[in-house]
Parts: sequence; structure tokens; C-alpha cells
Amino acid sequence: MATVKPSLAKGTRDFSPAEMLKRNYIFNTLKRVFKKYGYSEIQTPSFENLQTLTGKYGDEGDQLIFKILNSGDYLSKAPNDLLESKSSTKLISLISEKALRYDLTVPFARYVVMHQNDISLPFKRFQIQPVWRADRPQRGRYREFYQCDVDVVGSESLLNEAEFILIYHEALKNLGLQDFTIKINNRKILSGIAEIIGKPELIVDMTVAIDKLDKIGLEGVNKELLGRGFTAADLEILRPIILLEGSNLKKLSALKHVLSNSEIGLKGIAEIEESFDYISKLDSSNEVLNQFVEVDITLARGLNYYTGCIFEVKTNEVAMGSIGGGGRYDDLTGMFGLKGLTGVGVSFGADRIYDVLEELNLYPEAKGDFTKLLIVNFDKETESFTLPLLNRLRKANIAVELYPTAAKLKKQMSYADSKGIPFVLLIGEEEVSSGQLSLKDMQTGDQRKIDESSLIVELS
Repeated sequence: MATVKPSLAKGTRDFSPAEMLKRNYIFNTLKRVFKKYGYSEIQTPSFENLQTLTGKYGDEGDQLIFKILNSGDYLSKAPNDLLESKSSTKLISLISEKALRYDLTVPFARYVVMHQNDISLPFKRFQIQPVWRADRPQRGRYREFYQCDVDVVGSESLLNEAEFILIYHEALKNLGLQDFTIKINNRKILSGIAEIIGKPELIVDMTVAIDKLDKIGLEGVNKELLGRGFTAADLEILRPIILLEGSNLKKLSALKHVLSNSEIGLKGIAEIEESFDYISKLDSSNEVLNQFVEVDITLARGLNYYTGCIFEVKTNEVAMGSIGGGGRYDDLTGMFGLKGLTGVGVSFGADRIYDVLEELNLYPEAKGDFTKLLIVNFDKETESFTLPLLNRLRKANIAVELYPTAAKLKKQMSYADSKGIPFVLLIGEEEVSSGQLSLKDMQTGDQRKIDESSLIVELS
């Protein structure tokens, strides 16, 4: 058999033990916060029926779904005329019935519908799993990556929106971030703005343009709006709205004046105010609202999907895109026939958060996560004495290894050093007879005698 040069599939990565420690630190920190707010973990399969995923992400999204070929002779059911036409689009449904998960949202909707008789509403779940997209790989964009989603369905209460802001604040603070902004907007406010201009049908065009304010500036936004069917008079109405400044209260007050004739616009403002009222009662110091939350009318993520409040989180300590986002949706499960079930959810960008913590050097020392003690293997006789000790140390929840062979001492010490093992235990004939074991501190080089009970207390 020919030798195959090892390589990774494009857009995928290996994670070393050191990287996994950091990734699990992020995941475990998030999980603790999610659970604290009453969310329970679920998992869904890595692949779904293709029909479950198709048509849920638009034409462009459908093209990025990784399809799985049917088992066996997958071409056996394909008619000759289709094979000869070489039309892959028409062939897909015949040769592929399954596909890798594109996101966690559609599988969650499928889960809720299938388990609707087993779950209690409101249903609060979080999910941390990999997803796959047949995208063009580039820096920071992978074909396999993790999503961290937390959602509640079956509740219209704006307490949920308020708690998601608090979840963002607490989770990011626990990860060591100090300066970040949780942006909030409302789809109904954007609908109200399009309504007062008299172009409600152009709401998507309007929001796509103003969402680019940070990148292309007001002049660029105006140019794009004119190209999308808006007039110079429309731009005069939009200008003060796009450039809203001041505190959140001032922004909301100005919006109330501008949208005074728009019922839906005023409803959007009221929803943000109610969310803020919940937060002020839950956070007596008002630190969250005063320092971390910003009303941003240019925020328009997922407009075709969200129906109420919209969130986006950015760190101000590192040049990075958004590290989280989400919002309220009114018919998540409608795609599977269960109508009228409202929900709200947010996600954390784990890969971006990883890079932010790396750049800011915020990962804690990996104490207790690596092997804490290596026992040197001198020969078969001392190995027989050591094996029961190894068992007792592990029963005391100490991460310990016995070097598997009686190799040269230098080789065993190099092994401990390469793995960052902080202590080495040397047990020769003298230690076996006296019961006084030789413990070496790999960082300082100090070596001292210690008995088994003292060793257990110290390493525990």
C-alpha cells in the first residue's frame, strides 16, 4: 500500500492538549452561567435528514450544506437522463438523504417539535456542538467550528431578553473581559422607521445599508440607500435617526418623538424599555445598563429571522468582529408545522472569544488539569511496590502516571518536563524499605523525603 502524506481537510483544525484546556475553560465557564439561569443542556446528531435542513437558510445557505452520499451504490436510483444531464442540483435528492448540521438553530426547532409532548414550556436549553459549512476557508473562518447557543421557547416575557443581557455580562466578566458592549435594537423600531418614510416594503434594503455605517460611513450609507430606491427627502428623515447620540434614555426619548405616528415603532421602544426595567431591578448597582449596554439603531442582524429585540456583543479590548449575538423570533418551529411558538436566544462566538482571551493573556494557569505526579520506573521489583501506591493516589483523585518501562532516568525526567508535570516521585530500594519516598519539584529542582500520607495531603 502506498504511503499517504498526512494532511488536514481544508477548513478544519487539530486541537492540542494545551488548546483543549483553553477551549474547555471557555465552554465550562459558559455552561456554569447558563445553568445558573435555569438552562439545561441538550445535544442533537451531527447529521440530519437533508430535507430537515434544506430551504431553511436561503439559496446561498443551501449551497453551503455538506451533503452525505447515500450508503452503497448511491447512483442506483438515479435515472440515466439525469446522469447524462450532469445536473447536480436535481441529482442531490436522489443520491443524498442526509447532511451535516449547518447550525444549531434548525436542529433545535426540529427537537422541540419532535419532543413537544415531553418538554415543559417555557423550554430553556443550551447547546455547545460543532457545525459544518462548505464555505471558502480563510483566516478566522472554518468549515468546522463550534457554536454555543442558549435559547428559551414558549415564553413572550421580556424577562428573558433582560436575562440574556445579564448572561452575556456575567459570562464575559467571568472569562476576564473588562470592556465590552452589548448592543440592543428592535426589529419593530426598524419597521417603524421604514413606515414613517413611507417605504415599509424597503425595510430590508434600508437596514442592509445602515448596518454598514461602521464600515462605509454616512456618505457611503446614503449612496447605497439612493441606489436602493430611497430619495434625498428620505435621507433627511433618516440622517438624525442613524446618527443618534447620547445616553440610552436620550436615544429612546428621541426615537419616541420621531416614531410618534408609528404604532409598531413605539411598541419596539416599549419592549426595550421593559427589558431595561427588568435589568435595573435584577442589577441593583445598575452597572450593566450604565457601562455595558448600548441602544444601536444601526444594528440589523438577521432581520428576516428576528421579530423583536436584537443583540450583538463586541469587545473593545481587541480589534475583533462581534463575539456574540441573537434576538427574538416568533415562529421558530413553524417550519416543522408547530405554529405560534415564540422564542428568544443568543449565541457566543467561541472561536473569536478564544482568540480574544489569547491576545489578552486571560487564560488561568492549568493547575490540576495535567498530570500532577510522575512516578519513575526503576525496575520490576520497585514497580511491584509502586503499582498499589499508584492506585491509592488515583483513588485520592490525584492525576498520576507511572512511567511504563524502566527507561534511563534522563529520559523519564525529559518526559515529565515535556508534559509540564510539576512533581516526580523516585522510588528505589531504599525508599521501598524505609517508606520515605523521594519527591522532586521539577520547577525548583528541590528533592526531599516524604511519606505516603503526607504526599496525598500535599498533592490533593
